[in-house]
Amino acid sequence: MRKLFATLLTVLAVGFAGGALAADEKPAGMSGMSGTSGMAGMEAAGPAAAPAAAPAAAAAPVPNRGDNAWLMVATAFVILMSIPGLALFYGGLVRSKNMLSVLMQVFIIFSVISVLWAVYGYSVAFTEGNRFFGSLDKLFLKGITPDSVAATFSKGVVVSEFIFVAFQGAFAAITCGLIVGAFAERIKFSAVLLFMVLWFSFSYLPMTHMVWYWTGPDAYTTAEAAKQATATAGYLFQEGALDFAGGTVVHINAAVAGLVGAYLVGKRVGYRKDSMAPHSLTMTMIGASLLWFGWFGFNAGSALEANGTAALAFVNTWLATAMAATSWMVTEWLVKGKPSMLGAASGAVAGLVAITPAAGFVGVVGALMIGLAAGVVCLWGVNGLKKLLGADDSLDVFGVHGVGGILGALLTGVFAAPSLGGSGIYDYVANKVADNYDIMGQVIIQATGVGVTLIWSGTVAFICYKIVDIVVGLRVPEDEEREGLDITSHGESAYHN
Repeated sequence: MRKLFATLLTVLAVGFAGGALAADEKPAGMSGMSGTSGMAGMEAAGPAAAPAAAPAAAAAPVPNRGDNAWLMVATAFVILMSIPGLALFYGGLVRSKNMLSVLMQVFIIFSVISVLWAVYGYSVAFTEGNRFFGSLDKLFLKGITPDSVAATFSKGVVVSEFIFVAFQGAFAAITCGLIVGAFAERIKFSAVLLFMVLWFSFSYLPMTHMVWYWTGPDAYTTAEAAKQATATAGYLFQEGALDFAGGTVVHINAAVAGLVGAYLVGKRVGYRKDSMAPHSLTMTMIGASLLWFGWFGFNAGSALEANGTAALAFVNTWLATAMAATSWMVTEWLVKGKPSMLGAASGAVAGLVAITPAAGFVGVVGALMIGLAAGVVCLWGVNGLKKLLGADDSLDVFGVHGVGGILGALLTGVFAAPSLGGSGIYDYVANKVADNYDIMGQVIIQATGVGVTLIWSGTVAFICYKIVDIVVGLRVPEDEEREGLDITSHGESAYHN
């Protein structure tokens, strides 16, 4: 353990140094964009905004109490998604001898990442630096007070920065927790902790900065001012990628890391020979229901205001999920002859994943179409695609979160079109929805975001797993795996006869 703690300290030191160097680099100009329509594509790109700077000649904006209250509730909802939602969903899917190990991993990952978010994560993700990393100006939330504010998506409207910090921190924690489902039942607990610190620092934080960091709408007063403001934003924000609540940042990012881990950790002992059926679909159904409940905060909270966009995201989250659960169940019924509880729960999660990047951008018909597609495509992802990939992705992290995230990100580009009932792209200079939405052009931008996420997360994850393997080793001994991680790793049992 001394070696592990020493390594963790070294990693943190390297991360801080890397962020400082990144902050010294000047951001490049806008890539492939000209005119207000191009700038508008980036202005609507994500749910996260940088702390707002009050205009020198105007009074400082005051947070709306209703917006603040909604964001506090939404943050609590996202925390509920992780503990107990994700923990129970995953816990029910593993064998009884590994139930506590999964609960422990999700619970402690949430705790560790929450601390790291306050120490340096928020600063690296949501301060101005270059296109990939922020600065270290807000280490330990330095300078943030009860009077500090963060921008929303309406000019002159702000929320308290502290609750923005908490909301985004909950996103970071659940993203890291998602990964453990891919290598459940055979990884060392120390390896999980060390990997999460590394991957959080060098994959989650830069992806968050690339997709969601911008200065906020108040800077977009003229075309020239908009260009200057956009030049300080994250890379994919500059490219115009639309990601309302985390299709790239959360789901694809985590799923790729999980898939790489499934390959490098190796298959479970007895895989495809012994029975590895879920030990408690009751727990899994409860977990899926808590995820669905909490996801209203995840998606609707990403509007950052208690307004019509939040209401749209709320309704889309409800309907897309219901449609995906139904389409997965019907497809499974037709193919396998019987509808299963596991299929219905998995379909619901697939719908939640797929609607995440689109929640505030598409209309109700778009949400239903995304949910319909997610149920069918993700069912293939956990069956046909899984066989093609040949990895023992224990709880189908890539099949649901990877496939669903990619599908949702691409279809966001389609159904965000006003002609298909979407909200379009808002032009903050003209203060109206931009004209001439280009579906194919936006889909190409969305595909670019997907590709960058796949490559970035996959590369970082591979390097991190290799470091962890050298330092502490990835996998428990075979005899410990056979006995179960509850006893061998934690000295406890979930159940007693």
